[in-house]
Amino acid sequence: MKSHEVDYKIIGHDMQIVEVELDPGETVVAEAGAMNWMEDGITFEAKMGDGSEAEGGFFGKLMGAGKRALSGESIFLTHFTNTGSEKTHVAFAAPYPGHVLPIDLSTTQGEELLCQKDAFLCAALGTKIGIAFNKRLGAGFFGGEGFILQRLQGDGMAFVHAGGTVVKKELKGETLRVDTGCLVAFTKGVDYDIQRAGSLKSMFFGGEGMVLATLQGTGTVYLQSLPFSRLADRIIAQAPKTGGKQKGEGSVLGGLFDGDNN
Repeated sequence: MKSHEVDYKIIGHDMQIVEVELDPGETVVAEAGAMNWMEDGITFEAKMGDGSEAEGGFFGKLMGAGKRALSGESIFLTHFTNTGSEKTHVAFAAPYPGHVLPIDLSTTQGEELLCQKDAFLCAALGTKIGIAFNKRLGAGFFGGEGFILQRLQGDGMAFVHAGGTVVKKELKGETLRVDTGCLVAFTKGVDYDIQRAGSLKSMFFGGEGMVLATLQGTGTVYLQSLPFSRLADRIIAQAPKTGGKQKGEGSVLGGLFDGDNN
């Protein structure tokens, strides 16, 4: 199925939104809860599946839904369709700060992109949205965010989200080792594996995590500086403990000067 040819624009700088322009009859498929606003003429419907012919009917949709549920994603995708007679717009954004990456799948190797399972925002109808299990046993046990990846296939536009600053690297046979959470997406031709990070001492006291993702081959890799897991860990670490009282930021002596201490 040929993907719909949607136009778009990226809005903002550090907390970006993608606004998709739909001609009459065009549809964009998005993760549940990603929509920010939509204009008149657009109708939306939650469906089990991405609407691509590659799903293979009802049982194909059922299998796809089961895989998405296994990965922790919603079994439904929301389809936004322009049912009016004029061009109209719908906008999407991720729930935490970062950038939106517009990817023209027709220009990627094999018309395929693998990305973190929570990175996908939306794509033109006709894009096959599935999941990919890493075949390597090590990646299965230790991959963290990188164990179950989303596979986007098609010849249209797809949009993924990355936290913080985005870095695009072109591999030409080189090897790149990254924190598993910092990996956003990569194209076909790049081999992905998980390896132990250094010695046991480094693993426990180095602060870099127990494993790293190893990427090798020829293709494009997208990295992010602020994985959501890292952001969440910092927020939880600074939050007041249950039953405690909020202290001033950076106050080492906060407990000594708390007005409730008599």
